[in-house]
Order: sequence, then structure tokens, then C-alpha cells
Amino acid sequence: MKTELFYKNGMHFECHTRTIVSHIDATPEHGGKNLGPTPKELLLQGAGGCSGIDIVSFLTKMRLTIKKFEIEIDAEQTDVAPKHFKTVALIYKLEGDIPPEKIIQATTLSMTKYCGVSYILSLSCPIKYIVMLNGKKIYQDQAKF
Repeated sequence: MKTELFYKNGMHFECHTRTIVSHIDATPEHGGKNLGPTPKELLLQGAGGCSGIDIVSFLTKMRLTIKKFEIEIDAEQTDVAPKHFKTVALIYKLEGDIPPEKIIQATTLSMTKYCGVSYILSLSCPIKYIVMLNGKKIYQDQAKF
């Protein structure tokens, strides 16, 4: 796995991964221009993306159809440098005619065995997760790798 970052100006970097170009920037209060997510925001997106791909893969293999799937991620940071995450919370919001036990199985597998990004993050802070199906909370737990 390889990626390259190229400094542009201010706090802005252009990132090249395979044939994909993306951007990283700081927030305006830290000298950035909001041209891309911050590195910590990318880390949270990575955890959500990694776990989301796991869950879609598991449910697809079970021949289940997802009507809608959103992942909301919230993290609390420390107040002192180096500022890092104290806690991370993921809320999986799925819609469809899917048996609750299958979604619980898929999210649990992701958050205990398969999601490498969440595993790395869990080494520094607890990751809690909630599973919602059709607007109803059906499960909650903490990542345990």
C-alpha cells in the first residue's frame, strides 16, 4: 500500500493514491481553507469506510438487500497535546427488510475481527457502536479485537 502527498500552499496537501486524487487541509482556525478533511477526520472516515465495507460484504454474502445505509461517527478529543481521540462512537443506520440478528452478526464481526482501521484506532481509545434498523435501536456494544 502506498500513497503520496504533495504540499500545495497554506495547510493544503494533494494526495495521490493509485489513480485517485484527494485533498487534506486544516480548518480555517488552524490556517487552512477547508479544501479537504483534516487528518483526524480522514481517520474517522477510514474507520467508517472499512467497517461499512465489511458489513455490506457480509450482508451481500447472506443475500440480503440493503435499502439504505448510513454511518454516523462522533469522536471526543483530549484537550492537551498531542490531541487524540478519547472515545469514538459509530452509529450504523440501516434500512431494509433485513433480519436484525443478521445485521448484529455483520457489525459484530466487523468490530471484533475484520475492520483493520477500527482495530488500529481501538489500541488508543474505546470504540462504541450502535446499530439502528429502520429507525429503531437494535444493538449496542464496544469494539473488542
